[in-house]
Amino acid sequence: MTDVAENVAAAAVSTPAIGQSIRRKEDARLLTGTTNWTDNIQLPGALHMVFVRSPYAHARITRVELTAARAMPGVVAAYAAADLGEANPKIICVWPVTDDIVMPEFPALATDEVRHVGDCVAVVLATDRYLAADAAEAVEVDYEPLPAVIDMEAALADGAPLVHADKGTNKCYSMSYPCGDWDKAVAEADVVVKRRFVNQRLIPSPMEPRAVVAAPQGNLSEMTIWTATQIPHVLRVLLSLTTGVPEHKLRVIAPDVGGGFGAKLQMYREEQLCVVIAGKLGRPIKWTETRTENMVATHHGRDQIQYLQIAAKSDGTLLGLKVDLIANMGAYLQIITPGIPLLGQFMFNSIYKMDAYHFGCTSVFTTTTPTDAYRGAGRPEATFGIERMMDELAAELGRDPMELRQQNWIRHEEFPFTTIAGMTYDTGNYEAATARAMELFDYDGLRAEQQQRRESGDPVQLGIGISTFTEMCGLAPSRVLRDLKYAAGGWEHCTIRMLPTGTVELVTGTSPHGQGHATAWSQIAADQLGVGVDDVTVIFSDTGMAPYGMDTYGSRSLAVGGQAIVKAADAVVAKARQIAAHLLEASADDLEFLDGSFRVKGDPEQVKTIQAVAWEAFTAHNLPDGMDPTLFGASTVDPDGFSFPHGTHLCAMEVDTETGKATIRKYVAVDDVGVQVNPMIVEGQIHGGLAQGIAQALWEGAHYDEDGNLTTASLADYLLPTAMDVPEYVTDRTITPSTTHPLGTKGVGEAGTIASTPAVVNAVVDAIRHLGVQDVPMPCTPQTVWRALQAASGRGAAGGGAA
Repeated sequence: MTDVAENVAAAAVSTPAIGQSIRRKEDARLLTGTTNWTDNIQLPGALHMVFVRSPYAHARITRVELTAARAMPGVVAAYAAADLGEANPKIICVWPVTDDIVMPEFPALATDEVRHVGDCVAVVLATDRYLAADAAEAVEVDYEPLPAVIDMEAALADGAPLVHADKGTNKCYSMSYPCGDWDKAVAEADVVVKRRFVNQRLIPSPMEPRAVVAAPQGNLSEMTIWTATQIPHVLRVLLSLTTGVPEHKLRVIAPDVGGGFGAKLQMYREEQLCVVIAGKLGRPIKWTETRTENMVATHHGRDQIQYLQIAAKSDGTLLGLKVDLIANMGAYLQIITPGIPLLGQFMFNSIYKMDAYHFGCTSVFTTTTPTDAYRGAGRPEATFGIERMMDELAAELGRDPMELRQQNWIRHEEFPFTTIAGMTYDTGNYEAATARAMELFDYDGLRAEQQQRRESGDPVQLGIGISTFTEMCGLAPSRVLRDLKYAAGGWEHCTIRMLPTGTVELVTGTSPHGQGHATAWSQIAADQLGVGVDDVTVIFSDTGMAPYGMDTYGSRSLAVGGQAIVKAADAVVAKARQIAAHLLEASADDLEFLDGSFRVKGDPEQVKTIQAVAWEAFTAHNLPDGMDPTLFGASTVDPDGFSFPHGTHLCAMEVDTETGKATIRKYVAVDDVGVQVNPMIVEGQIHGGLAQGIAQALWEGAHYDEDGNLTTASLADYLLPTAMDVPEYVTDRTITPSTTHPLGTKGVGEAGTIASTPAVVNAVVDAIRHLGVQDVPMPCTPQTVWRALQAASGRGAAGGGAA
């Protein structure tokens, strides 16, 4: 049998899998339509759930009448808050960032008041989604309108209408984080530049809207939930805490998930109600979000006002930075809403050295859709703020903005470097990334062209935008999260099993939704174990099959989950080494492991493949005394610190001064994400991130009128870019391996989004700064650019921006 076992599975190849642009394993299913989205799931006897949502931003509910709806064909049940009583679940916030934070109740179905357009008032369940929708139209709700609260700064004023009257304030929390002596920095400064910037509200808009199926199992005491989520493991805990279903009786499955961007890093009311009502009726319950619902009921992102001051000497030396934020929480707190703006707390200083830094944030409730994580989550806002301010300071000093950055950034020989904000960056080489970007961009040539256009009075002016950034990713160190008052940890888990046939099962706690984990994790395991990439099967996103994990968000999957894979594989090899030594009648210390085989040092004919060892571990016919059968390894990793990818993005923008139209002429992105497991996947992540970051700069923006109506409530009004809208990118990488990761890798999922927005806006402003423009509010549409030009020339109003 041993001879047969030696030939089981494919022979390991000597070419490393890590670093290869292997085509994604996931793509065949996606391209052939054999995926399993939550909405594809059809269960016998399932009822379809449809919501009655508030048309008012703020109103008192005086009557909910369900009689007519309950009498409609196919309707099995209908509920308002009063019908559910104590069973009406509540969303809980797991990030109470200060001791005195105001945390209002957030019921799944509104009880006395609705507080944003789209707030849930009632729910109808029928045998068909269309019958349920018809019945929802028959629900009668009487409202007594109350004042809408839309403007963040007005909401904080004395006498402002209150979103939650019982709390007596619209302020959720205020906090400050002083580092160094800001007053001293100002006193010693030759120049202090002050600006007011707005990071507008964004709507995440994943390709697949949200969907949930909840099904009682067996004797109805167990429940399986399929849901389009990024966080099946976290969601399982939260659903248990809020619905009363014991955690061990809940199984959460995230099937194929069509994008998340932070919008599915959440526990939503719809998920809670599916579980509660499925248990109540003893039947499967299904809900699929419409795009209209998505615009008002899925949480939004960003929505932050930034008051920034930067102090410097006349020679350009930075002395300090002061940040005062006003952050919009929306009507309620979702699970991590308060913490999102604070993720920028440690990153506004970015890659620059300074002696003083002061961060402050005031958060506010408004009668708008709640905000929460959106790709980058707090770090794009921070990067936007500091990169815009570096350009503003350069303009004030009459300096080239790139030279000013080079003067003040951390040099590569200074790493590891502890910043003024207290973060220790392990590695970086901003000089190398910038040099490569400037070479690809032809920085000097474009500057010369810019000067020529200005001198000739060309109506189409050229602007050059810079973003030299770093980001904090791999949201992981549990003790740091504790200190930040975050309720959960940041560890990650992996189990690797060598099967008797010589193939590998890798069970991960990460939960992909487009990132390519099935491919990249296979590459890591293949190299560590010396097997073929196709011999590795990755299991994820199912708490029944992968019970341990903290899921996927914040560019943490590779930064944290990748470490768990390496250590689990190491455990497999360590056990296999003992078995191989026994079979070869050699000391384990005398064995070397290379390309999937154990060899006796000095005797290359003495060899056992890891597949052969896996077979022996299965049969257990000839194991060392006291050793358990089977061959597997497990690891739970809680890193000591974050990961810090960085890069330089350069944008050339042509701005028509007569129409305000801004067009990207060239975009160069050189990113350093450490060692790349799969360069093709990295490229895809960068491209996707660029599209979203550029979209914030040029197109996207959610707007409410004074009554609290979302005026961008469809894709006809909310301008998502298509492939026809985004430019072609010139991309490249430098590689500075991380010293805190066994593979030298860093995060990549959010880099493009974080870097690109300020690069584009800096380019727009740079094109027309000589005409008196200091800022163009995002999105930089032709209208906003034109208004900024008119205001600068004294012929109109800018509509916000620099102050």
